[in-house]
Parts: sequence; structure tokens; C-alpha cells
Amino acid sequence: MAIFIILILIILLSSYLAYRRAFYHSPKRKENIFNVPNSPQYSAGRDYMLGLIKDFDALPFEQVYITSFDGLRLAARYYHVANGAPLQIEFHGYKGTAIRDFCGGNKLARNLGQNTLVVDQRAHGKSEGKTICFGIKEKYDCLSWINYALERFGDIPIVLSGVSMGGATVLMASGLELPENVKCIVADCPYSSPEEIISKECAKTGIPPFIGMPLIRLGALLFGNLRLSGGAEEAVKNTKVPILILHGEADDFVPCDMSRKIKAANPKMVTLETFPDAAHGFSYILHTERYENKTKEFFEKAGL
Repeated sequence: MAIFIILILIILLSSYLAYRRAFYHSPKRKENIFNVPNSPQYSAGRDYMLGLIKDFDALPFEQVYITSFDGLRLAARYYHVANGAPLQIEFHGYKGTAIRDFCGGNKLARNLGQNTLVVDQRAHGKSEGKTICFGIKEKYDCLSWINYALERFGDIPIVLSGVSMGGATVLMASGLELPENVKCIVADCPYSSPEEIISKECAKTGIPPFIGMPLIRLGALLFGNLRLSGGAEEAVKNTKVPILILHGEADDFVPCDMSRKIKAANPKMVTLETFPDAAHGFSYILHTERYENKTKEFFEKAGL
């Protein structure tokens, strides 16, 4: 009996540590918008990206808030370009910041005449929460921000846009019943499913996924009230919204093959553009002109 109790305690402790590693984000966090990796993959465009971040952070904005479906206070910055213009709602990545992750994408949106709502994902920035849900709950936050926009701005065209986990979030939201105002979705370097990206990262720690993943699932459920299910690949199968995916071919965090899997799930509705030598979230920085042109073409086809 004592051995059984010890075994249970070991499992619970291990699952808690797994939760802390994968999902927990401290409410006392201090996020640095200028946190750009120092690895060689990012050296070529690092100064350019830091300049974009600085310019973006200096822009005037309106701080806005909503309440999530599960009672969290969620925050976003609203940037106004023109009355009645299309609105792009932007979602950043895992343990990232909205200003860093959208320093390029937001500039493009503004140059195209789109107003933007730049979201702090739950458990990030000024938004409440301590559990990062890899898009599983964030997709419903996405719907809440859409409803906020329609209530505030009326019958306007809406674009959903995301980077990394934010890209997965908007793709997972594409499987929901979205209002007709949502004209298209743009996802930069998204992962195919929470299970797949977490399993990949688990393997990188040296822990075989067949050992680590049961503990991670248990930790997510017990300490985050989160079931690891679904994903972007599954959600896009029946989407009615045109999707553009952009992905760097040198991405060693979220492999480009994950976007290829999402594309294959619904080739009629999903367009995929890949960018040589671009690391995770760095396609815009290294291939600005082509990235902008492909995005503009996609928006034109979507009637924007």
C-alpha cells in the first residue's frame, strides 16, 4: 500500500512539473518586447526587427478589454487608421508579445488601410490567466474578440491573423461558426496540433513522448483544467473561410511540414507560401517584399 501511495505521489508531482513547464505562465511575468533570439538564424535581420518593434511600440493606441467565456479579463491594443475600414485581429505566439510578434504584420496591415486589434493572449501581457492553452481555449477568446469588434464597429470586414501559437489559434477558430464578417485568415508558422508540437518539444528534452505525454496530459487536466484535443489540421477540414499560411523553411521550432499537413487537410481553402532560410516567425523580416506581395494578393482575392 505504501509503495502504491508513493507511486501516485510521484505521478502527481511529475504531472505538476510537466504542467509548470509546458502550460504555466506566471501572473507576475515581465515580458520583454525586444527579446529577439541571439542565434545565428536571427542575426541577419535582428537589427531590422528591433527597429520595427521600436517603431510599433511608439504608436498611439487605445487600450481595450473584454471578459472571456471563462471569466478572465483579456486585453488588446486598438490602432485606428480609418472609420469603417476592415479590422485585422492579431494573435501572438507562445510566451511571446504582441508588439514583437506583429512588428511587421501590423505595419503591413496599417499600410493596407486596415484598423488593427492587437491581442494579448490569455496568460500574457495585460490579459489575466496563468495557463497557456495552445489555442484550445484561445480559439474561443478569438470569437469573443470578433463579437466585441462587431458590437463596437458594426458590419465591417474582419481578418484574423496569428503568429506561431497565434497562428494555430486563428486556424483552430476557423472550425467554429464564425460570422460572415470574417473574410479570411492569415497564419504565420502555425503548428498542426497542440499534441504534436508538445510531443516534439518533449522529445527534445530527452524524454520519450510515450513516457512524457501521459504526464503532460494529466498535468494539463489536473492543474490547468485543459484537455489536449483538436488542432489546426483538424479544424481547417471544414472551414468556410479562405486561409493563407506563411512559413519559414528553416523553422526548427515549428517545422514547415506542420503547415504542409494543414494545407493538405483542405487544399481548396488553404494557400501555403514558404520562405527559404527563414527561422521561426522570421519570414517577414528576411523576405519582406515577397511576404507583403503574397499577403496583398490574398487579401485582394478575399475582396479586401
